[in-house]
Amino acid sequence: MNFLIKAVGLSAVISLVMINQSMAAKAELTAEGFADYVITLKAQALQQGFSQVLIDESFAKVEFHKRAVKADRSQPENIETLDTYLPKRVPKWKVEKARALYKEHQVLLSQVGEKYQVQPRFLVALWGLETNFGKFTGGYNVISALSTLAYEGRREVFFKKQLMAALTILDEGHIGIEDMKGSWAGAMGQNQFMPTSFLAYAVDGDGDGKKDIWTNQADVFSSMANYLKKEGWSDELTWGRQVMLPKGFDYSLAIPKNTGSRKNWLKAWSETERTLAQWQALGVRRTDGTSLPSVDIKAALVFPDDKNGRVYLAYDNYKSLMHWNLSYYFVSSVGHLSDRIKFPPIK
Repeated sequence: MNFLIKAVGLSAVISLVMINQSMAAKAELTAEGFADYVITLKAQALQQGFSQVLIDESFAKVEFHKRAVKADRSQPENIETLDTYLPKRVPKWKVEKARALYKEHQVLLSQVGEKYQVQPRFLVALWGLETNFGKFTGGYNVISALSTLAYEGRREVFFKKQLMAALTILDEGHIGIEDMKGSWAGAMGQNQFMPTSFLAYAVDGDGDGKKDIWTNQADVFSSMANYLKKEGWSDELTWGRQVMLPKGFDYSLAIPKNTGSRKNWLKAWSETERTLAQWQALGVRRTDGTSLPSVDIKAALVFPDDKNGRVYLAYDNYKSLMHWNLSYYFVSSVGHLSDRIKFPPIK
């Protein structure tokens, strides 16, 4: 392969690999095939301007992870409802731990919350749901995981983009290659940022010159808050509220359960959002039957399950959480855990 690069040029080799991409994706995945594929990844990294030293160090112990491929191909189908999902995702012990850690880190959380204008309870909720408050951050070498999934082929463009972003993080010196661990999909640190999200949102929370979302709590909280703020968060709003509908309600007024993409989901939001006064006039009420809050804000109606399941009025912050993870169930669990942190007040 090295001889081929010298003979026909780097660009030609890369083009040849891309031409055969679809065939390779369908072929049996092997350690030998992965080793050849890594050579092309290293060549592309060099072409993008990374130093040979960084490339050699980053790929020195790269491995083919069959478990990552299996996990990517066999992600479980959604057979839950919120009534079964929420008790598992937000059990009593997690609520108690969230409240205890909120109190333990209250000074730092308050500083971060004030700086980014994000209520700290949402940061703790995200922290708890992503990695069980930093306990389960993943043990995969990120370069290996991303290289494996790029080689697998179904989402090659996406994972190669993440791989180059991971090399940028290493090049900037935020973490060493041995400590750059993550999930089987390459999500990193206590907040599970993909490498491109790290580059877009991670911040140095304590001024030590590094953005360390693996071990530095100031960086972890600040990076989460920065993410939400950049995606439109307002600390004047909460996330949403569960509501009840009148008989004969026109369900076309809600956002469809499956829109297919974030772009379509946001389009549906813009087409269906109304003021709380308008929802009140349509018969929407709190779950106890009382009137909606008398405040001048807009909300959209969402059904995480179907019209027979739970119904929520979602405020603008809901969109920020859906940008983090485009899942009604994930957002609902974040919202519910954050509410349990707030109520009753922590003394």
